[in-house]
Amino acid sequence: MTINNTEVNSEMLVLARKKIRKEKWKAFFGTIGQNKAAVVGGVIILLYISLTFLAPILAPYDPYEINLPDKLQSPSIHHWMGTDDKGRDILSRILYGSRLSLGVGFSSVSFGAFFGIILGLIAGYYGRWVDTIISRCLDVMLAFPGILLALAIISALGPSLINVTIAVGVFSIPLFARIVRGSTMEVKKLEYIDAIRTLGANDFIIIFRHIFPNILSPIIVQGSLRLATAILSAAGLSFLGLGAQPPSPEWGAMLSSGRDFIFSAPYMAIFPGLMIAILVLGFNLFGDGLRDALDPRTKK
Repeated sequence: MTINNTEVNSEMLVLARKKIRKEKWKAFFGTIGQNKAAVVGGVIILLYISLTFLAPILAPYDPYEINLPDKLQSPSIHHWMGTDDKGRDILSRILYGSRLSLGVGFSSVSFGAFFGIILGLIAGYYGRWVDTIISRCLDVMLAFPGILLALAIISALGPSLINVTIAVGVFSIPLFARIVRGSTMEVKKLEYIDAIRTLGANDFIIIFRHIFPNILSPIIVQGSLRLATAILSAAGLSFLGLGAQPPSPEWGAMLSSGRDFIFSAPYMAIFPGLMIAILVLGFNLFGDGLRDALDPRTKK
C-alpha cells in the first residue's frame, strides 16, 4: 500500500509540474506581446525571413548577372540601390544575400546549441569527474576569443561559407553548455525528479523528457541573442575574405567589395552594412524581450 501511495503521489507531482510549465508558456506569450522592443525586433526578424523566401519574386534582376555598361550606377528608379563595379543590381544581391546571412546564423547557432546542450546536460546531471572533464574542456575553448578561434578553424579547414558556419558554431558550444549545465544542476535537485526516479525512469528519460523541457527558457534567450553575434561574426569573416567567396552575394563579402569604392560609390558598402546592422538590432531587441518575459528577475 505504501508503494502504491508513493506512485500516485509521484504521478500527481509530475502532472502538476507539467501544468505549471504550460501556464508559464501561456504567460510568456502574453508578456512578450506587451514588450514593445520585443515586438519591433520580432517584426524585423519576420521581415528578413520573408525576404529569404520572396527573394526570387522581389529581386528585379539576376544577382549574378554581370553587366559592365551599367557598373557603378547610383540609386535610381531602375536600380533602387544602384549597381556594383560589375554592373550587378545591389538590391537583387541583398535580397538573395539574406538567405546566406540568415542561413549561416541559424545553422551555426543550431550547431553550437546541439553540442552545447548535450554536453551541458551530461555535465550537470552526472557531475563529479564527468563534469570536471567537460568543464575544463569548455574553459580551454573559452580561453580563446571567439573570433580568433574561428580564424584558427577556418585556417585549418579553408575559406568557405560552410567552414564559417562550423567555426562560428564551435565557439558557440561553451556558451550554451555552461548555461545548460547550471540550469540542469538546479533542476535535478527538485522533488519531482526524485519522484520520477522512484518510478523507475532511466537517466535518458529523466534528462531529455523531464529536465530538458524545464530549462528551455535560458536556452531560447541565449539562442536569440547568439544569432545576432553569429550573423555579425560570419559577416566579419566574409569581410576578411575567409567566408563566402565571389560572386556570392553574402552581405559581408558585399561590404568588403564596397570598401574599395567607399568614396566614388559609397552605396555599395552602405546598403549591405545597413542590412547587417538592422538585422543584428532586431535579434538583440527580440532577445532582450525574451529575457524579460522568460526571467522576470531581470526586470528593473
